[in-house]
Amino acid sequence: MTHTRLTPLAESLPATVPFVGPETQERARGQAFDARLGANESVFGPSPNATRAMAETPQWMYGDPESFDLRAALAAHHGCTPQNIMVGEGIDGLLSYLVRLFVGAGDAVVTSAGAYPTFNYHVAGFGGTLHTVPYVDDHEDPASLFAKAAEVDAKLVYLANPDNPMGSHHSGEAIAKAMEELPAGTLLVLDEAYVECAPEGTALPLPADDPRVIRMRTFSKVYGLAGARVGYAIGAPDLINAFHKVRNHFGMNRAAQAGALAALNDQSYLAQVQEQITTARDRIAHIARDNGLASLPSATNFVTLDCGRDAAFAKSVLDGLITRGIFVRMPFVAPQNRCIRVSCGTPEMLDAFATALPAALKDAEIG
Repeated sequence: MTHTRLTPLAESLPATVPFVGPETQERARGQAFDARLGANESVFGPSPNATRAMAETPQWMYGDPESFDLRAALAAHHGCTPQNIMVGEGIDGLLSYLVRLFVGAGDAVVTSAGAYPTFNYHVAGFGGTLHTVPYVDDHEDPASLFAKAAEVDAKLVYLANPDNPMGSHHSGEAIAKAMEELPAGTLLVLDEAYVECAPEGTALPLPADDPRVIRMRTFSKVYGLAGARVGYAIGAPDLINAFHKVRNHFGMNRAAQAGALAALNDQSYLAQVQEQITTARDRIAHIARDNGLASLPSATNFVTLDCGRDAAFAKSVLDGLITRGIFVRMPFVAPQNRCIRVSCGTPEMLDAFATALPAALKDAEIG
């Protein structure tokens, strides 16, 4: 009889995904959300130049397997060489390749408890052993991460700056200083997905050739191209070259490459979106205050709201918002799971959130 012959590792893993998509929730509830404020997409959309470039790109051709033009433009943008840049299918795709390159059965990897879960998903998928440290004052803590990495001889240590799901950040100089304690032989995976939302000085100020770190960037957030799946890594040439051993060389579609290049070249539109994000963050914080909730300082395109109690109460608030057509998410791990996370939205979306939140809080109080 024919049967599946999974590897023992694959057999041992749960059939799950790090995030349940809003579309799945919409199908379950039988109607669309009024405000999609949970996935940290840019509802302000991409540059019109990017939209036009994607629409005009011939689709009968495969994408350039080298992403030559995009890598050259990114190198010029960051003041490095194309040999320092690897383009891939979003940061998630690049993380998968990186973990595949570094992590075998039992290899130690360090992250923060409650940090971006897709990284953990890839570590589990390749048989690594995940070690975690707690957040400190709602921030990922480089000192704790690097100390744990030394303790367990970690091959990789993951740090997001700015952080998801809390929205907090460290200065780039502070991370560079902390890296003096990064163990030899441990690679820092620095996820800078939200850095274009953050204050000046948040990006790591070290050269692209520094072999201790690989930086991850994306076009999914401020550039508004989440659906196109374009991310890139910045690292030392030897490390970047290693991606060719395992990557899907035709994984990037041609329209996505053209859209990302056009978006990168339209920095004036990027500045407009950054202003809209700042306005939306202020509005979300104001709505929170009006309802007796505290908003955490945010360097991202979302705001984390402290519901002031435990995870059960925060989940009840979240469920009340979902019921009222407002898609939001919450952190997974205590004590951060006392919060909910609200992405920046249009004025109309935030009006809907402002209307739904008082009723959701009232239901949670009763419940």
